[in-house]
Amino acid sequence: MLFAPQLLTDPFLQLPTENSVRVVWFTEFAGSHHIVAYGDNFSQIVTATTTKLSRAREDQNSQVEQVYQKPTIREIWRHEAEVRRLIPNTKVPYRVTSVTEDGKSVSSNTFTLAPKPLPGMPLKILLTSDHQLKPMTAANLQKVVETVGRVDAVFFAGDLVNVPDRASEWFDDNRGCAFFQCLQGRANYKLTKNNIETVYRGGELIQNAPIFTAIGNHEVMGRFSMDSSLDDQFDDTLPREVAEKIFTPRILNADAQKGKGDDWLKDYSFNTNTYEEIFTLPESKEGGKKYYAMTFGDVRLVVLYVTNMWRTPSLAANARGKYKECLRTLNNPENWGYGQHIFEPIKKGSTQYQWLETELNSLEFKQAKYKVVMFHHPPHTLGDNIVPAYTDPVQIISRDADGEVKAVRYEYPKKQDYIIRDLVPLLEKSGVQLVLYGHSHLWNRFISNNGTHYLETSNVGNSYGAALWDKQRPVPNGYQEEYTSIGDPNGLDPILPVPAPLKGCDAKPLPYIASNDITAFSILDTETGTVSSYRWDTRDPELEVVKFDEFALKSRK
Repeated sequence: MLFAPQLLTDPFLQLPTENSVRVVWFTEFAGSHHIVAYGDNFSQIVTATTTKLSRAREDQNSQVEQVYQKPTIREIWRHEAEVRRLIPNTKVPYRVTSVTEDGKSVSSNTFTLAPKPLPGMPLKILLTSDHQLKPMTAANLQKVVETVGRVDAVFFAGDLVNVPDRASEWFDDNRGCAFFQCLQGRANYKLTKNNIETVYRGGELIQNAPIFTAIGNHEVMGRFSMDSSLDDQFDDTLPREVAEKIFTPRILNADAQKGKGDDWLKDYSFNTNTYEEIFTLPESKEGGKKYYAMTFGDVRLVVLYVTNMWRTPSLAANARGKYKECLRTLNNPENWGYGQHIFEPIKKGSTQYQWLETELNSLEFKQAKYKVVMFHHPPHTLGDNIVPAYTDPVQIISRDADGEVKAVRYEYPKKQDYIIRDLVPLLEKSGVQLVLYGHSHLWNRFISNNGTHYLETSNVGNSYGAALWDKQRPVPNGYQEEYTSIGDPNGLDPILPVPAPLKGCDAKPLPYIASNDITAFSILDTETGTVSSYRWDTRDPELEVVKFDEFALKSRK
């Protein structure tokens, strides 16, 4: 190697137990060995296991120095070491070192690690979602550290990047706001407001605190190809049952697929492979990393896989959308989009629903002081993405007298919304105090008659506004279902923030933040049992961060 080796990321913490924690980091070389040194004088050493990301690629749309003509595998290695025999509630210094094949070494800075905190330990937990390399992400996370200091964990409700198989979005996008860059204080994002350019570094967060994530629609990759762009592949998901019906006859006759079992189906439908290869998370027997539960201090966190394929609301002839298929593909069903199809069932009776029922009846859940459920799709919101209903699309095909397809459209019966009909009643009956989610790129919160709080805290610079008063959602006319254009379709009024709501142009307080200038983040403080939300106006770097909302999580046993 002609140049000194570098780490692709700082180390970050994963999967803490009562006496251990995992340390993970990435490089662009396989290396001869990789270690974690920890404790007094870094006298204790543990060797890491190295694996290679299987689907990490770059393409013609990657924001990197090298120019790519088509999707190309990028060689990235992941290193993971389990640090054991730790003492609860005790932080220990650590650093990592990677050694190349020719003996050159590179080490990280020094950070601290700890095992899972015991009940009663006061914690500050960052609640966030939908970073997706958005313009205010680095500023948002920098202000988290400046406002509250180090956090003890990060709860991330999905949409970590835009295209999950594009490696640079995770590691080193040259705009300086990749996922790990921002969460590790290594960002270099230039934000220009009022003709003033300010560089933001993000926050040094996950080097010292574990991150727990949920799958959003942007963690799901569509049909695999080494020819079409990664953006096109991301948009090209098929329901599993459709892919199986269309492609099984071809695969069974293809010698190249022999021995792959059912794994081929992911290549022809959708997958979360890169996401799952990057993170070491708690696992459930039924869902693996896709849905799980764990206790962290006084919090019982339940993470669900509740997201569907996002498609445009446009009714234009060439739109492959929520409500219709593209006219030019009507005679080619394998190129249909199949509406906003759901990736993992959550309806009553599904495997995930049954797992959740068991979890909510467990002693770990019932005895927890704070019961938090996290998933991506909103049960209540003023945002656009709550419409149409979260249910399986009902396909309606129109044909002419000769049987030729003339139109394909989709309906989403509101009474069959699986989140509202099946999931929410189960959560509220079980005493869940907080439901955390994202997806619509704004901040708003709600509270049900049963006392369950619903918080969407995802505002980092790509907001499409809030559907309230004059602003309406784009919904189709002439469909059987009447889709809600204003307010929360599921019947709750947004809570006006206390103590310092943002005010609109008419000087009236707003029950939301949906801004591309003002960013927001939320902190769960387990010592006080409060969730505090903060806002900051990026147009004036000299302004102070404002705590604009706070509410308490009360026992609902």
